[in-house]
Amino acid sequence: VAELQSLLADYGVEVLPQTQFGVPDADETGLSFIENAILKARHASRLTGLPAIADDSGLAVHALGGAPGIYSARYAAMHGMDNAKDSKDAANIRLLLQNMQQHTDRSAEFHCVLALVQHADDPVPLIAHGRWSGQISQQQLGEGGFGYDPIFWLPELGKTSAQLAKADKAALSHRGQALRLLLTQLRG
Repeated sequence: VAELQSLLADYGVEVLPQTQFGVPDADETGLSFIENAILKARHASRLTGLPAIADDSGLAVHALGGAPGIYSARYAAMHGMDNAKDSKDAANIRLLLQNMQQHTDRSAEFHCVLALVQHADDPVPLIAHGRWSGQISQQQLGEGGFGYDPIFWLPELGKTSAQLAKADKAALSHRGQALRLLLTQLRG
């Protein structure tokens, strides 16, 4: 929300979290990042009567057929691999590294889709899709970021996403790319 607010401030747009309006999370029943982002934006707009922006993000690993994909946040839980001793992120990383043991192709992409609707039934939502290519490392490196950042290796930089400074990550990341694409559309 803070990232969106800072980037959209010049447009006279105030970005507020849906929790401020008592909006519960939407059911993510879509089969793609695009579908889920639109579902979430429409849900928030329908319950608030306001324009809404939503994102759906995740990691797609080529050797795993695009998994964890839209299920990135609940990857381990869906496979019964979450437990009380691990955080959700730690369980997801452990399962992904386990599933990658037999694969030599370690290429992956982070995806972020932003959807902006003017109203709940907006027939032409603005869609911005950012992609960030990298590889899955053999081990966790770095303390920054969240989610899969400690295993998202950036060969051209020789480090993981979790080892990047916040400003550098914002300049390179899938979310930063999607935000810049959305701004381009808003200016258009």
